[in-house]
Amino acid sequence: MEPNYIALSVPVFFILIGLELAWSWYKNLKLYRLSDAISNISCGIGQQISGIVFKSAIFFGYFWLFENARLFTIPSNWFWWIVLFIGVDFCYYWFHRMGHEVNSIWATHVVHHQSEDYNLSVALRQSWFQSFFSSLFYLPLAILGFDPLITITVIAVNTLYQFWIHTELIKQMGWFEYVFNTPSHHRVHHGSNPKYIDKNHGGTLIIWDRIFGTFQKEEEKVVYGITTPLNSWNPLWANLHYWREIFETANQAERFSDKLKVFIALPGWKPGVKEIIIPDTAWREKFDRPLTKNKKIYAFVQFSIILSISSLLLFSVAKFKLIELLPMIFWSLFAIISLSKFLENNKLQLYYELIRIIALVPCLMLTFDTGTNVIMLLTLYAIFSFYWLIKLSWVSSDRG
Repeated sequence: MEPNYIALSVPVFFILIGLELAWSWYKNLKLYRLSDAISNISCGIGQQISGIVFKSAIFFGYFWLFENARLFTIPSNWFWWIVLFIGVDFCYYWFHRMGHEVNSIWATHVVHHQSEDYNLSVALRQSWFQSFFSSLFYLPLAILGFDPLITITVIAVNTLYQFWIHTELIKQMGWFEYVFNTPSHHRVHHGSNPKYIDKNHGGTLIIWDRIFGTFQKEEEKVVYGITTPLNSWNPLWANLHYWREIFETANQAERFSDKLKVFIALPGWKPGVKEIIIPDTAWREKFDRPLTKNKKIYAFVQFSIILSISSLLLFSVAKFKLIELLPMIFWSLFAIISLSKFLENNKLQLYYELIRIIALVPCLMLTFDTGTNVIMLLTLYAIFSFYWLIKLSWVSSDRG
């Protein structure tokens, strides 16, 4: 199995996020909000974990075409690696552009645009289902004869490059901006300002936007997020909410052709609507749910534990069969959903959190060969978390 370059890069991601957070705090820039950052990273956790289940299906088409329908066998040398790098970025541009222009693809890509902040944690906010669409755009490379494992590596490099451009700390970069994607270019891409929507789709290179007329320079203050706010920290809802909107629109359409058109039309299209009006988002306030200091500490500590356990799961993939990992896969996904209920002060937050805490020990035991000391430590963690949660829920003045 080829290495998961994204998972291997996680420690570097969090070091850089920590440095940006520290600088933001030192300069009082207020680039981060705890609930938003947890929501962003939770989407990333879900994307990596769902990849454990779906990875073989996602790349099956590429492997099959390479083995059965390739026109050439491209050699592996530095020249062809450069050609492949350009080819991957070109394919990514068209996937990314279609992700903003085709409703069903936007339903997966929208997850990445939901945050109303802009910082390095936003780079980790990824869809759980987007790869099913994005992988289709790389199939021509298989037919040309580019080796699957090399292509997957170059795709990972393209993805890793895009991490650092999710920041407000780096302004314009001179000549570099004429060829490469930069934080300034990508801030525009994340803007919900009418002039910024559907611009700057490039991955590593910005030349495709300049060639195909989708380039926009950063000119006015960027308002981040989507035109109709998500208003939720729930990573599952983040991945499903737009699909619900599409199916509701299709169900309401009278003509069968319109029911089908909804899935391939521009985002926001509805039967009988001649012009899609983009609302002005400059006035709106960011979504939030106030938390006391003690609740923020609880959320940070619990999320750190969830993140650590999920990372252990990701780094253990090569050692286990999929069926052996299922208990921890389900626990990790439930855990990030449960914590989102806590961040939203949902009326069911106590029950979700209690289930999460109780389920941890048996799920770990079903997946990993945990010793007595580990089980005792986890049991103490569960008891302590129980006590802490009950105290917050029944003593705190801001009980949700």
